[in-house]
Amino acid sequence: GPDSATQADDHFNTVLYTGDGNNSRTVTGVGFQPDWLWIKRRDGSNSHVLVDSSRGSGSNDSLLSLLSNVSDAEYDLNDHVRSLDSDGFTLDDDTDNTVATNNNSQTYVAWNWKANGGTTSSNSDGTTTSTVQANTTAGFSIITYTGNATAGATIGHGLGKAPKWVITKARSGSYSWLVGHDGLASDPWTDAVLLDTTDAVSDSNLFWNDTAPNSSVITLGGAYNPVNGNNVTYVMYAFAEIEGYSKFGSYIGNGNANGAFVYTGFRPALIIIKQTNSTNNWRIIDNKRDGYNGSTKVMYPSVSNAEGSEVGADLLSNGFKLRADTAGTNASSGTFIYLAFAENPFKFANAR
Repeated sequence: GPDSATQADDHFNTVLYTGDGNNSRTVTGVGFQPDWLWIKRRDGSNSHVLVDSSRGSGSNDSLLSLLSNVSDAEYDLNDHVRSLDSDGFTLDDDTDNTVATNNNSQTYVAWNWKANGGTTSSNSDGTTTSTVQANTTAGFSIITYTGNATAGATIGHGLGKAPKWVITKARSGSYSWLVGHDGLASDPWTDAVLLDTTDAVSDSNLFWNDTAPNSSVITLGGAYNPVNGNNVTYVMYAFAEIEGYSKFGSYIGNGNANGAFVYTGFRPALIIIKQTNSTNNWRIIDNKRDGYNGSTKVMYPSVSNAEGSEVGADLLSNGFKLRADTAGTNASSGTFIYLAFAENPFKFANAR
């Protein structure tokens, strides 16, 4: 908007595209260089593909890939995401069919977050040195580190305020994606959920050493391979809450069409939801795949399924409202965590 120099979509944006099967296919319209890019085929069953500018490229011609729906180690693929560009990204022809990003006539969604343009720095705030690129304006950092199997080890995150959502993945081993979130329990950093499974929340001091992140470091548990295995390499995506841009919280479902209203203070561009008291798929809802409220197209990060169509949530000017008795978003007495990012300018209303 004209009132704000910084807009939410300077830091997060969703783009849709159709594959053409060609080399050097450019996808534009992101509005910035994505530093964390998450691609999913919409019209069929293929893995979610996650790349970032901190891990960069491997020995092949593409960026190193992680898949949200499996515990597999990092893939060094051919012919997929070639580069992260000033307004989007460049793809290859998908002849290596391990994952799908640009097969001819297939439809895709890409979620894009901005960190620090790929510029990383060494961070010694913690007991373990990390490599960080942080976007403090948007409360997002990408952290790489090597585990040491020591309970209470800490890593610097570079955000200047405590993150409320962190997601960690082993790069060098087949271990689950571990997610910490402020809304998981009354003492949330005793608990975690896994991105690549439908499992309910679980409790262990092996996750975060029962210690909440602070303004400079994230605390890791002991010899637990998803977060701090000895000599295992990791990437972590950490988010602090920024008023008018991001909100990370929890709500209770009521199982009917007049569902809970969740106040975020902005119109959401993206919502990620996970039921925590029961097994259920993660769900991703965004403002690009549906042009209207009431019938929301959803993706499921924990499985490779094609896009689903279910009544999920209305995206409103100051939050979102759950609809229907959809088990994964509004089960009666269900407890849920959510992550929401804005489409509005920071701190400026965008009534419609």
